[in-house]
Amino acid sequence: MFGDDLIRLWLAALREDLPGLSIVDAHTHVGRNDPDGYSCEPEELMASLETTAGSAVVFPMHEPDGYSEPNDRVIEAAEESGGRLHALARLDPRDGPLAEAERALERGARGIKLHPRAEAFQLDIPELQDVFALAHERRLPVLVHAGRGIPALGRHAVHVCERFPDARLILAHAGISDLSWIWRSAADRPNLYFDTAWWSPSDLLALFTLVPPGQILFASDAPYSHPTLAAVNTLRYARQAGLSPEQVRSMMGEQTGRLVDGQDPVDAGPPAGIGRLSVDPVLDRVNTFLMSSMGQMFRGVEPAETLQLAALACDVGDDAPQAGHADAAGSHLPEERSPNQ
Repeated sequence: MFGDDLIRLWLAALREDLPGLSIVDAHTHVGRNDPDGYSCEPEELMASLETTAGSAVVFPMHEPDGYSEPNDRVIEAAEESGGRLHALARLDPRDGPLAEAERALERGARGIKLHPRAEAFQLDIPELQDVFALAHERRLPVLVHAGRGIPALGRHAVHVCERFPDARLILAHAGISDLSWIWRSAADRPNLYFDTAWWSPSDLLALFTLVPPGQILFASDAPYSHPTLAAVNTLRYARQAGLSPEQVRSMMGEQTGRLVDGQDPVDAGPPAGIGRLSVDPVLDRVNTFLMSSMGQMFRGVEPAETLQLAALACDVGDDAPQAGHADAAGSHLPEERSPNQ
């Protein structure tokens, strides 16, 4: 983890308009064996939460040797945290996922984490259907990686929400793999949520203006980002989008707290709308990914992953008002369609 000395004053200033703000970070990790080289101990995570004075949902990082022991360590850390940490059990769909979910929930886990990129799967595989049924039966949050490095998974996510209406499906990283169109499905599926664990202003402003605020959950992705930095960015984007203080409080922690406690979520009203923005957020996402790709090419970096995200951002749907512009841009990009589309 890195320090937050330079941004604490920003958070303090933003919180002056929101007295009594309670922050619950919906997306953090601990672990020491992730192949990407990152690591984070529970003590480091707890220290990073000091400035936000908040709590966090936590789960294991990628563990190539399996998740039973890492899940136990996370559950134990949550038990020892004095209520500051809420454990999710991470599952590998090809390693007895239902049995591991039941075992970890019995030990004290509050929900489930799935990572389609690390474990290479899609949400419609048979091994996961009993897991989703369990989440429906117990009204559990299920946090799913929906960011970089995967094909689209949105159609499957929508189907899960429809088939298992009491499961609370959270698409991590602003659901960027499908945000181009799935925001239109959110209002009719109140058990579909999005976390804010992402860095791009265009994606987050699209999320905050197009998705009902009660379905948006603050998240940092620690240790890949710092909770203080993520909180500052999220609060600034929320103000720019025009969310009310009550909606901001919901997004920054109140709704996540309800989900991990098994309570009923609260409707925080309709989407803010794009009236405060100077550009169309749907098309701005396309522009941002294309510009990011150009910057990578100038540095000699192969931009395949960013071009994939640009192609996915162009998938706005044939009946969307942005369809003509998005199709024109997408026609020059590599085809990036998922088998579930």
